[in-house]
Amino acid sequence: MLDTTQSDAAQQQDEPRGCLFALSQPPLMIFLAVIGCLLLTAALHDLLWL
Repeated sequence: MLDTTQSDAAQQQDEPRGCLFALSQPPLMIFLAVIGCLLLTAALHDLLWL
């Protein structure tokens, strides 16, 4: 009889990847760091110099 159960490797590939996987990608972290620095700079400029 045929074995129709999925192997362990196939089950691991079907698992959804969550937010922590997305945040572990270097390009995304660099992008978020640049945006964060721009927001921080703008906020400090507004608070301290305006």
